Amino acid sequence: MTTSSAPASSAAGTGYRHELYPYSGKDEFVEGTARFIRDALDGGEAVVVAVPQDKASLLRAEIEDDAVRYVDTSRVAHHPGRLIAAWQEWLQEHVSEGRPVRGIGESPWDAVRGQAEARELRYHEWLLNKAFAQGPAWWLLCPYDIAHDEDGLAQMARCHPEMRENGRTVRSETYDPQAPYRFTPLTGACDPYDEFAYTKGELSSVRDKITACAEEHGLTGRRLRELHLAATEVATNSIRHGGGQGVLRTWSEDRRLVCEFRDAGYIDDPLAGRRRPEPRQSGGRGLWLVQQLCDLVEIRSTPQEGTTIRLHTALPE
Repeated sequence: MTTSSAPASSAAGTGYRHELYPYSGKDEFVEGTARFIRDALDGGEAVVVAVPQDKASLLRAEIEDDAVRYVDTSRVAHHPGRLIAAWQEWLQEHVSEGRPVRGIGESPWDAVRGQAEARELRYHEWLLNKAFAQGPAWWLLCPYDIAHDEDGLAQMARCHPEMRENGRTVRSETYDPQAPYRFTPLTGACDPYDEFAYTKGELSSVRDKITACAEEHGLTGRRLRELHLAATEVATNSIRHGGGQGVLRTWSEDRRLVCEFRDAGYIDDPLAGRRRPEPRQSGGRGLWLVQQLCDLVEIRSTPQEGTTIRLHTALPE
């Protein structure tokens, strides 16, 4: 690590800044985040705090100011594919006023629902750099409790251009801004799984295969209909853009039904489906819809290996 030329208390006005704050325990969390907020208020900046409710309560007890907005993250915290659009929404009010903004964002690492969600939360952290690279200037601090695991901290450091150490900002030497993707490879399908190769004219068969697996695990009604809609969108994309065919696999994992679609196509935009479509946008809404319908969506795409999309839907308790 090398010390940044900008002190940690400088105003966020020269571009998007993304900083990791490793901490240990609640006292250290409050100490570092409260200092970050007070520095912002001293500089006339607004602050958006998006952390789990228990952490938000700790900060509220320290700082209650009209310039600090505590947002409810419950609807998106466990949906990494929806978080970038949420941040755009949370920031919009302050950006439209032309006011410098800082944010504090911590994912619910203490309540992560399986390895797939952990993978996507880390991937989201890396994608934030791409999502806001060309947008309004703001500064996001991401607290991370080092008690979770050392490997997780190392992976988080690779997703953040900067880190906070002893109240100062240092550059993260492991961050790679040139990497086209910074995702963790998917694990193999859980055994047993069902597999079905599909092509044009077989969308109804895709839905039938999903229904058979879903009903075996008790998934019916509205949630199954939503999964059908998402699966139809993904399978249609395989036929249109993935060489005219694809392979569906279905299995259960971590109390979720997983539908995996593989094809030979390539999605060159890693943010596909993560940004809210513009009102007059003519296309590109399919993956956005899929993100809204499923509990978790994993997308991996390379020119060499094609595209894999996994749709996760929570099973009934």
